[in-house]
Amino acid sequence: MSCNIDIDIVQAIIPEDCNIIIGQSHFIKTVEDLFEALITSSPSIEFGIAFCEASGDCLVRHDGNRSDLEDAAIKNASAINAGHVFVVILRNSFPINILDRVKNVQEVCRVFAATANPLQILVAETGQGRGVVGVIDGSKTVGVEDEKGQQWRKNLLRNIIGYKR
Repeated sequence: MSCNIDIDIVQAIIPEDCNIIIGQSHFIKTVEDLFEALITSSPSIEFGIAFCEASGDCLVRHDGNRSDLEDAAIKNASAINAGHVFVVILRNSFPINILDRVKNVQEVCRVFAATANPLQILVAETGQGRGVVGVIDGSKTVGVEDEKGQQWRKNLLRNIIGYKR
């Protein structure tokens, strides 16, 4: 059997002061389970979730606790339009704070990206449907950090963000 494949580039739309998580799951229950994982992570977290159903009605299922973020997740998921892909848009939280919770949701198969950087999703399309084959997260590197760069990084983590002591 011969089959053609087309590759599309989908530019993620990330609202200001937000992060995006793109992943793949395997069951309609994903939206509810991701909602529970996120809502219990922090009292200040704001988010929207969208999930591309891959069988049955093939709808974009969605939920969230902020309608603007839910709308942004729906727009991204609709643009990706690939089976069992989910999109989470976060505000007042960072992926580092919730990524383990997302990965531990039983239906989650993988996470492609978790970022605030400009993000492109590479989507392959065949006669059967569409699937994510990878992502372009941010920009190309331009060199190797020197001592000044190491000091900047350590200061950021220890003194500005507070992740290290």
